[in-house]
Amino acid sequence: MKYALVTGASRGLGRAVALRLAKDGFAVIINYQSNKEAAEETLKLVQEAGGNGELLPFDVADSKAIETALESWQSAHPEEYISVLVNNAGIRKDNLMIFMQETEWNNVVDTTLNGFFYITRRLLKDMITHRNGRIINMSSLSGLKGLPGQTNYSAAKAALIGATKALAQEVAARKITVNAIAPGFISTDMTKELNEAELKKLIPMGRFGKPEEVASLTSFLASDEAAYITGQVISINGGLYT
Repeated sequence: MKYALVTGASRGLGRAVALRLAKDGFAVIINYQSNKEAAEETLKLVQEAGGNGELLPFDVADSKAIETALESWQSAHPEEYISVLVNNAGIRKDNLMIFMQETEWNNVVDTTLNGFFYITRRLLKDMITHRNGRIINMSSLSGLKGLPGQTNYSAAKAALIGATKALAQEVAARKITVNAIAPGFISTDMTKELNEAELKKLIPMGRFGKPEEVASLTSFLASDEAAYITGQVISINGGLYT
């Protein structure tokens, strides 16, 4: 059995990615922090589609909680390892920097950047031992372009891109690839409060993307066909470039 861990998989992009990887034959580990009902719905959808999945709750910003959860998972699967990691969990706390509170900065950076560090470091050992692994980091157009009101989010997502490029070079010889996806405006809970009618005017394709379109790209990067692609940042934005 091949295992894939998707953080923040209870809804939105994470849910779409989990469903697609399950369709690809992975046993999907569905991470969530607090929305158990939504996570259970993701698991139900995976199972209804004929896939395998399980829930693994923990806060990606809490290194001790991560260690406890992953040790528990490993104890229950002593002969297995997680070969695909999708670092998808992220939050937004938008504000102009002059008004931004320390908690707004720290919470966003802790979830996106520190979460990547804590989880990836923990799973790398087994990937290196097995000389196989796929690490896919969900960045953002905000991390490439920078968006006003998102200094914290842009900083975290840009740092994730830098980490992706560096780590890719460290582990390439062990047949582990590390790539980032930079979605533009995608129709999810995170973007529902945005003025879609106005923002669509900026997008050459004239629409927001679908979570399933991002999931398809994730599926490819997790596959054997992408074995020679690493250290890359792939934009999926309908032509909306920086």
